[in-house]
Amino acid sequence: MQIVFMNRLVKEHESVERLAEVWISEAEGVWQLGWRDVSGNRGEQESIWYEGGSWNEMLHIYRHQLAVKLGEGFRPLIDGIWHEEEEQKGRSQSVQKLYCYSELNYNEELYQELCAWRRKRAAAERKAPYFIATNRLLRLISTFVPVTVDELLQLPGVGENKAADYGADVLEITAGRDRNHSYPLDWVQERLDEQTYESWVYKQKELKYKQDLEKYRTKQMLLRGISDGKRLEQMEQESSLSRRELVESLEQLEKEGYDAELLIAAELLEMPKAEQEEVWNAFMELGDAQLKPVLQRVYGQEAAAGPVMELRYERLRLIRMRFRREAESRRNAG
Repeated sequence: MQIVFMNRLVKEHESVERLAEVWISEAEGVWQLGWRDVSGNRGEQESIWYEGGSWNEMLHIYRHQLAVKLGEGFRPLIDGIWHEEEEQKGRSQSVQKLYCYSELNYNEELYQELCAWRRKRAAAERKAPYFIATNRLLRLISTFVPVTVDELLQLPGVGENKAADYGADVLEITAGRDRNHSYPLDWVQERLDEQTYESWVYKQKELKYKQDLEKYRTKQMLLRGISDGKRLEQMEQESSLSRRELVESLEQLEKEGYDAELLIAAELLEMPKAEQEEVWNAFMELGDAQLKPVLQRVYGQEAAAGPVMELRYERLRLIRMRFRREAESRRNAG
């Protein structure tokens, strides 16, 4: 076994120091990733985080597990432990601190009222709620309670267009609310202590790397399933994912250049050719950006609901993958 990477970390709590090591080794093509507690009063307590032949899977696990340990208070003695470009680079730390402070101090009652408003606007405009405002933005509003357009524009994620479209609604909700701070929000930089902010940053990393790991494993499961000739139903039974989540992941594979035609063809076997052609022609006429206009063109304004609707949307997504692949081939050929 050959150690190819090691770093030591330290955690201090009430004048007691804990030491630990994270390490990566390789032996005959098998990678091993582990964590070892080397504090003198604890002895060496070792746990293996990964053992196998995939460097990429190991790297995803490494990032996630290390973020967990950093969230617990461990700090590396040598910088550069992520093995990737720092994703925070170029992003304003002052903006990140506003996010941190708001997530730790937002007004739950006001936040829920803003969420209810967003649901109504999204339904009225037939948009996904996050197009109206993200959860993060609603937490900012419920924390810093803007009461003028100028104050609203000081919040990250609010530009002139969003303020023009939704500012009046938001300010109507925040009007008359109590708040114990003022604008501009420079005071957040001093009030938020560095240790709290640092712990929050590592928690964001933990969540991000967990999502990355789940996406990676889903991708590998799909690729193996396609290679083995499995259908969506079988992969749904073997995983914790719904059919919709599997199809959305399949779309991502296609965007990355993987060929999912074997699975697409199998799933569309029960769909009449004439119906497939109608869908294709609708994409030709209406474009492939949105599915609902295509659904209505092929199946009418009242295009059914429940399982029938879900099946139709699933098939539209599958045909759209073919449509986009062919369009890309024409662009490359031209």
